[in-house]
Amino acid sequence: MEMQLRGQSVLVTGASKGIGLAVARAFAREGCDVHLAARSVDALEHNKASIEREFAVKARVHALDLGDAAALKELAAECGAVDVLVNNAGEIPSGPLESLDEDLWRKSYDVKLMGYMLLARELYPRMKARGSGVIINDIGNSGENWDANYIAGSTANAALMAFTKALGGVSLDFGVRVVGVNPGPVETERMVKINKRRALDLWGDESRWTELREKYPAGRPASAEEVADLIVFLASPRAGYITGTIVTIDGGIAAKGSVIKERSRA
Repeated sequence: MEMQLRGQSVLVTGASKGIGLAVARAFAREGCDVHLAARSVDALEHNKASIEREFAVKARVHALDLGDAAALKELAAECGAVDVLVNNAGEIPSGPLESLDEDLWRKSYDVKLMGYMLLARELYPRMKARGSGVIINDIGNSGENWDANYIAGSTANAALMAFTKALGGVSLDFGVRVVGVNPGPVETERMVKINKRRALDLWGDESRWTELREKYPAGRPASAEEVADLIVFLASPRAGYITGTIVTIDGGIAAKGSVIKERSRA
């Protein structure tokens, strides 16, 4: 299916690896120029070279702290004309309430929760002024399927779901769409980290994290490319009447009300 995105420009945060990199590559495959934002300049430069070589589009690197409000303003100023913003950056620590380090908790919220909202706040008015644009928030299914053993993530993701629905509920009146994507388990480095923490909470042994795969639908997590393909579709004119909603890609985990967890100890 032709996504009708050729020639558009896309800003992807957290584009050094994982879902963010898969998203940047998927848009480049559709003929879009991409802005790659993350902390790691080396990884970004490597990804830029790979994307430009493989897809014959332009890629631009923005190495910055996405939890720094001033840096986000600068990023928005440099990328103000983008057609699509994909908010994807950030890792929120796993674990039950009593295990969370307060400094890490706050810093993770600065990147994912506040970072998403502040970057949208900068770019949304520019899109409104043009009468076009799409904001995709890559959130996470724990925002709809609350997990006491991932309580910081569940809380932030629920807030981002509300933010997406509130803004997306009015945005189409100005030609802008705002949509959320809720992945469940995805085959990334971050998933390994979260599952090691979960295995520690469940069994007291992080080395058993691979056993959690058996509990996933179809016995596997999603691939980053599957999530990226969904995001590209939602950003495309093919999805032109979709706004103010969250699309879940988790193999049915949220629908059956269960994550890969046993009886809670919270």
